Amino acid sequence: MTANDSEKPLDDKAVPGASGRFAAGEDPAKRDQILEGAKRAFMKHGFDASSMNDVTREAGVSKGTIYVYFQNKEDLFAALINTQKQKFAAVLRDILAEDADLRTVLRNYASAFSNYILTSEMMPAMRMLLAVRDRMPVLCQSFLRSGPENARGVLESFLEERVKAGDLDIRDIELAARQFIELATGAFFKRRLFGELEEAPPQSEVDYVVESALDIFMLAYGRKTAADCGTSAET
Repeated sequence: MTANDSEKPLDDKAVPGASGRFAAGEDPAKRDQILEGAKRAFMKHGFDASSMNDVTREAGVSKGTIYVYFQNKEDLFAALINTQKQKFAAVLRDILAEDADLRTVLRNYASAFSNYILTSEMMPAMRMLLAVRDRMPVLCQSFLRSGPENARGVLESFLEERVKAGDLDIRDIELAARQFIELATGAFFKRRLFGELEEAPPQSEVDYVVESALDIFMLAYGRKTAADCGTSAET
């Protein structure tokens, strides 16, 4: 598997052949089983301390089976990170497709995003990613890069649609998306990442920050009416 293979969209699924069997290394259920085992091993021991033997024990498969699907531990880690990224982006895409007013949709997105990155499970993953930054720079860049399978990428697409619909007035979509995410998560994310906050903050605090982020974002980018600008329809 190559680095590009690990970033294939989740809907690009292999299909069994005429015999009803998957070709070697193409069974999605087996691949997911290995990834779940790797996730448990990495969370338990950390990426550097985990061995492929740890992964085989957690996944319940042989080492030979793992190497049919993944070249090495780094390849496995890259696939795990990208799979998690794509799954979460799909969740956020569904939230942004909800039939609700703009503020409600953005609130739901921000709340889901904040709760996801602040959970105890996500924090160790982010720390592991930072730890391998020098050895695996492409993976780290891929995780943060805006694209269709990236959490920020789906927000950018949503904002573009709302600008076209006349609901928002944004010149720089990428900047606006970055600003909204930072406003919604910045009060907690770095403090959790570097250990100042040992646990995720209470939901009430997350909600308070999200509402403040919405106020600032809509003040900056909400479509202004004549009344908002202090003018009347006659002037």
